[in-house]
Amino acid sequence: MTTASPVRILLVEDNPGDVVLIEETLAQRHGAFALESVERLSAALARLSIGGIQVVLLDLTLPDSDGLATFTTMHTQVPDVPIVVLTGLSDESLAVSTVRDGAQDYLVKGHVDADLLGRTISYAIERHQVRRQLKSSEQQLRAALEQVRNLNQDLERRVAERTSELAAAYKELEAFTYSVSHDLRAPLRHVSGFAQTLAEEMGSHLSPTSRDYLERIQQGAVQMGVMVDDLLKLARLGRQPLNPRLTSLTEIVGAVIAELESEIAGRPVEWQIRELSAVACDPGLLGVVFTNLLSNAVKYTRPRDVAVIEVGETTRDGERAFFVRDNGVGFDMRYADKLFGVFQRLHRTEDFEGTGVGLATVQRIIHKHGGRIWAEAMPDRGAAFYFTLNA
Repeated sequence: MTTASPVRILLVEDNPGDVVLIEETLAQRHGAFALESVERLSAALARLSIGGIQVVLLDLTLPDSDGLATFTTMHTQVPDVPIVVLTGLSDESLAVSTVRDGAQDYLVKGHVDADLLGRTISYAIERHQVRRQLKSSEQQLRAALEQVRNLNQDLERRVAERTSELAAAYKELEAFTYSVSHDLRAPLRHVSGFAQTLAEEMGSHLSPTSRDYLERIQQGAVQMGVMVDDLLKLARLGRQPLNPRLTSLTEIVGAVIAELESEIAGRPVEWQIRELSAVACDPGLLGVVFTNLLSNAVKYTRPRDVAVIEVGETTRDGERAFFVRDNGVGFDMRYADKLFGVFQRLHRTEDFEGTGVGLATVQRIIHKHGGRIWAEAMPDRGAAFYFTLNA
């Protein structure tokens, strides 16, 4: 069984009677404390510089220092040693000031017994240790916060740089797409024009196989022309500024359906149009969105005896979402990631016409509005396209 080492105390007191009183009081604790005493502040500082002292009992009135300056000098030079101030009744207010400035406690001379002195010393050491630990934790926290702040600043800088690079690359890609699409028009016109001239002047002299080839050339030129036009529209869309204003989506849907009437003439189509909220958006661009989505719904419900096309709004993941749903041929969700790519199609051109640019255009418009778009479908069970708007 080991015996705890006594607490080493430095008493700074120039009154011999008070020194004896403290010595006798501590002696009652049977070796719990080891006391050293000095009469001057300078001697106390010299002793503390050697180390080994765990707590200081400090009288504020000394031959070489007086008052609050006595405590301030010692606390400043030896901040890691807890200090308990000794004071007379007339100096109690001054002792309270030292506690406010960092002393662990104070004791009034002549009113101290062994238990009080022992508790005061023990608590002073414990409180000092707790303060040191709190200070250390605070410093570690500040260092961690500074590190996080630096990391955030670095991350923001890198994100800004990357965003700038992506924006520049995006502009270059748009310019390239626009230039290529524009430059392709002239040779396409030549191909189409010469094919038409050849058909008019030499058509009767061509063999059936040659006429078939010529017709394929003409059809290919027409199809390529449509693709170039769609690509140009997509490139222009990237340059077009957003002009949002409060708009009735119900009115936009109604106008688009009216434009589609000639396309569905003679076909039984059941429109289920719910009332849609008015939202802040670019009405011209949202017209393009609904034109593409509703045109697709009309196209892919062609095999149905009665086409059912629904337009409405709902809530998904806490966001208001608008949707266009149909009972058409649908598609396999395994290929949904291809839906919004340029020239990506999930159905054969022989079955359903199109260039594969429409949904890419829709996605570009929705992203310009700060929203997102996604689809849900099953083969032969129809499809639904959802989008949100945050412009």
